[in-house]
Amino acid sequence: MDFLLEACVDSVESAIEAKEGGAMRLELCSDLIVGGTSPSLALYEQVRETTKMKVHVLIRPRSGDFCYTDYEFQIMEREIQMFRELGADGIVIGVLNPDGTLDIQRMKKLIQRAGHMHITLHRAFDMTQDPYRTLDEAKVLGIHTILTSGQQNQCIKGMKLIKECIDLVEGQMEILVGSGVCPENIEQLIAETGAYAFHMSGKKRQESQMYYRKETVTMGSEWINEYEYWVTDREKISQVYRVLKEQLSV
Repeated sequence: MDFLLEACVDSVESAIEAKEGGAMRLELCSDLIVGGTSPSLALYEQVRETTKMKVHVLIRPRSGDFCYTDYEFQIMEREIQMFRELGADGIVIGVLNPDGTLDIQRMKKLIQRAGHMHITLHRAFDMTQDPYRTLDEAKVLGIHTILTSGQQNQCIKGMKLIKECIDLVEGQMEILVGSGVCPENIEQLIAETGAYAFHMSGKKRQESQMYYRKETVTMGSEWINEYEYWVTDREKISQVYRVLKEQLSV
């Protein structure tokens, strides 16, 4: 079976780095530092124009949990419509009920709004109380991909569940392994899960170009260093790509 390497990016610069490193598909978002939120239309257009790559767009109106108000859900519907009209290849979504189950009715509405776009259930899957039930529901909904770390913070700790999910879907759905995929663990992930699809940001810290820094003022949370940011490191992407090509190419 062939392989897939998806890079999660939140800037044009990171998208370019991911492409040069060998990424085959992009998940585009904003604010990766908080797990990602919906990107702007302008960012999507610039990334698409610059890279000419397949782009799946994260639809997430805010950081935090995945239980949304009516207003937030309406925003998600409108965003899907807009990105569909712009030609996005897929959307990355997830909506939960307060009890930790998948919100089937809202998921159906988002999927209908997406039309023929590829549908990924993101790591809201990892926040559900019963992953096996959610897996079955995703099948019924016609979801194409589930992005998961095996209900752990790091995928290397969730390998048992990841393997179970891969076995249970029997090739009918893509299980995309994410959260902590890196050159140091990719061989172990392949060997112990049987996965062929991987998702990574491959990020590194980038120092700000600012040499004048106002020490008494912050624009956001004090725990965030406003004079550094994260960008994709093409070498990290490339190292994972080379292992995948060596071990999984057919």
